[in-house]
Amino acid sequence: VQLQASGGGLVQAGGSLRLSCAASGRTFSRYVMAWFRQAPGKEREFVASINRGGSMTLYTDSVKGRFTISGDNAKSTVYLQMNSLKPEDTAVYYCAAQDHIEIIRRAMQVGYWGQGTQVTVSS
Repeated sequence: VQLQASGGGLVQAGGSLRLSCAASGRTFSRYVMAWFRQAPGKEREFVASINRGGSMTLYTDSVKGRFTISGDNAKSTVYLQMNSLKPEDTAVYYCAAQDHIEIIRRAMQVGYWGQGTQVTVSS
């Protein structure tokens, strides 16, 4: 599967952005999806994930209540709605997929990565 992320940009603290990740090449519904991020000088970290059908979602503690992950099988796209953004959310955001697990919890479980999209939050 090929993953194409978009929607990043520059936003002031407190603002919102919605990231999109379009999947192509294989049946989207067979995959579990996730978002990770990597800030300069830091390791790539888990942000959020969603299982097939969207009945289960996971979030890292720092984004709970602010970010929402969702999927649209008809559009083969997963979204990350980011509200109340903070400067510490600044990073390159990556979408990820895997097809033989229940849900993604860590980077080592990821089978497919998209290219990153830069999110910059100014104070």
